[in-house]
Amino acid sequence: CGVDDSGRIVMSTYPERAKTRNARRDERVSVIVLSDAWDGPWVQIDGSAEVLDVPESVEPLVEYFRNISGEHPDWDEYRAAMVKQGKSI
Repeated sequence: CGVDDSGRIVMSTYPERAKTRNARRDERVSVIVLSDAWDGPWVQIDGSAEVLDVPESVEPLVEYFRNISGEHPDWDEYRAAMVKQGKSI
């Protein structure tokens, strides 16, 4: 997961995943972020979710990738892959 330009926690997923189905059913969600160390610090964030599917998810997925990994060598190819995979965010 990552943080978008508006400060919201975002994650890339698929429509058929349990977390996506659960968020559609009940927008109240929790995200737990763990440290790399076993038994290390962690934080739980409670809030509400909004699920976006293709085609609305494509540009937010571009922002998600950019915030996590930087620039992609071919954004048109990335967009096409997200549509083909049916990704949600």
